[in-house]
Amino acid sequence: MSTRECDVAVIGTGTAGMGAYRAAKVHTDKVLLIEGGVYGTTCARIGCMPSKLLIAAANAAHAAQDAKGFGVHVHGIGVDGAEVMQRVQRERDRFVGFVVDAVNSWPEADRIRGHAAFESPGVLRLDDGTRVEAKRIVIATGSRTFIPPPLAALAAERVDTNATVFEWPDLPESVAVFGAGVIALELGQALHRLGVRVRLFGRSQRIGGITDPEVAEQAREALGSELPLALSSAVDTVVDEGEGFAVRWRDADGNAHEERFARVLAATGRIPNIDGLGLEHVGLPLNAQGLPDHDPATGRCGDSAIFLAGDVTGELPLLHEAADEGRIAGDNAGRYPDVQTQRRRAPLAVVFCEPQIAAVGQNFQALCQSGQAFAVGQVDLSGQGRARVMRENVGVLRVYAAHDTGRLLGAEMVGPRAEHLAHLLAWSVQAGLTIDEMLAMPFYHPVVEEGLRTALRDCAHALHRGPKPVAGCSEYGPGD
Repeated sequence: MSTRECDVAVIGTGTAGMGAYRAAKVHTDKVLLIEGGVYGTTCARIGCMPSKLLIAAANAAHAAQDAKGFGVHVHGIGVDGAEVMQRVQRERDRFVGFVVDAVNSWPEADRIRGHAAFESPGVLRLDDGTRVEAKRIVIATGSRTFIPPPLAALAAERVDTNATVFEWPDLPESVAVFGAGVIALELGQALHRLGVRVRLFGRSQRIGGITDPEVAEQAREALGSELPLALSSAVDTVVDEGEGFAVRWRDADGNAHEERFARVLAATGRIPNIDGLGLEHVGLPLNAQGLPDHDPATGRCGDSAIFLAGDVTGELPLLHEAADEGRIAGDNAGRYPDVQTQRRRAPLAVVFCEPQIAAVGQNFQALCQSGQAFAVGQVDLSGQGRARVMRENVGVLRVYAAHDTGRLLGAEMVGPRAEHLAHLLAWSVQAGLTIDEMLAMPFYHPVVEEGLRTALRDCAHALHRGPKPVAGCSEYGPGD
């Protein structure tokens, strides 16, 4: 057994941990990076990149099958599941390799392998007995899939998650997907488009994280026309029958159903990786999630020398947010006690299903609960010119602006090219642009962005009419 001393210890080498390490190293050379698992971020190994590889294959198959809508008839379309998965894994490994190479390029003396646990606020014990004495500690241990009760009764190795899907040697005949969030929609639709029989189970009518009821309705209609959805369902049992699983559930009307699937996939939210971390020894009160509360603008927990960053916080489990949180926490851990508040970027989230879903800035629910007077502008994308040319004319875009200033506050949307529209909107929110200032920007023709101009014009009219109740806000009472 040995003792290591450092100014900053970073637990976890994912996106947040890597960002924290780099930021802390600006202030001190005595930074120790601790990893109990494999190198390679969630994004590269089991998240963003492999999922987009699977989606790309799925969209290629769908485009071929849907080409007849343009008068183009493609014959002999086939999906080789093994080849699809081989490409996913090959390209995934390439992305992971870049991350591993980056970590391995850092000084070996700065890296240590092992699972860490707190003995006291400034002391960690690794599972090999190594003692780490750190003046400041950044917790960046990430998160994992939450397994709900019906699936928790099964053997752990029989339940697939995003951590196992991309290891499949071939595509299964059928999959029951549990959840209606980002991962569920992306993987569920991708598998469906690749010829896998899929049904997606959700406990409510919420889908893709959308809070605006009009956008959510359009999303349910658009996605449900292609992908079998069992929303507002109550799953009674999931029985492992060896060769597959029998899922028994009741729909929103109480009608009983049963269907058999080759695999079950849990995409039911994330929980922080804090098991065995010994947070009860950090000397801080813990919240319902078992974590000390922290300031997102500094990463700091209370008045301690402990910082949180990345998915472990459970707030915004997105790569760019984890990178920012790691940078902020690492910088403040490195410069401690000169902790500085740092500005966060405008919120931006995208679901890469088709049609795409996106949310920017303050969402509809947050604005309703804030009590702030805001106006809504929208465009129905079913008649949008470029979208119709591409046969992607489905969805709605809703933008929100403050009545007192006219500034853009946020937006929610489902529709074509939402990932690009969302970036324009996020930049506008962060820049503090008003609706009139956005309308003064150039819009080319014919592009989907012209739909954004229509929504902005509608919002400008609503602003000029003055404050009035916003339809749909009543379902979100203040503070709900």
